[in-house]
Amino acid sequence: MHKVVMGALILAWPMTANAEELVIAALGDSLTQGYGLVEAQGFVPQLQSWLEEQGAEVRLINAGVSGDTTAGGLSRAAWTLTPEVDAMIVALGGNDLLRGIDPTVSRANLDGILQAAAAAEVEVLLVGMQAPGNYGPEFKADFDAMYPDLAETYDALYAPSFFEGLGAAAEDPAAAAPFMQPDGIHPSAEGVARIVEGLGPYVMELIARAEG
Repeated sequence: MHKVVMGALILAWPMTANAEELVIAALGDSLTQGYGLVEAQGFVPQLQSWLEEQGAEVRLINAGVSGDTTAGGLSRAAWTLTPEVDAMIVALGGNDLLRGIDPTVSRANLDGILQAAAAAEVEVLLVGMQAPGNYGPEFKADFDAMYPDLAETYDALYAPSFFEGLGAAAEDPAAAAPFMQPDGIHPSAEGVARIVEGLGPYVMELIARAEG
């Protein structure tokens, strides 16, 4: 009887060892942090639920700080990338835009974050965004290009926009209004749900990379 039980435990051990959850840090600003929403309605908790519905064994860490710029993200990257972190979502740059920060500065900060992730052997999903035209064509071209360029340089996954899940409404403030909070900047709970639907497949690909 004792040998049977021990044999069962030995057979079960590899299954237990392989069942460890993957840890993903979401490094971002107020969009990641869940500004204006109760905790359960924020981006990270809703993404956590969506991933679990897909059968993913994953734990997300909310490393979003309201008002953070790419410089703030870079200053936090090292202590966000703890040994338990297997992958990271990087969604920064909106506050750089609001402050009119030179895209070359933003690019250097994002480059530093991706360097830190590479040094920690952590897979990255870089979430891009596009500058409005009022900053001028040169600013817009430089800002828009830094995300896909850096993703290619570091072999990171790339999602073109945090708001991709809103579809055409993302380009039309009037159409997006039902999915946004009154400030017109931060998504409502329903908006977050749509955002998660859009970004979720990219995160699933990130998980597959981290597990590979």
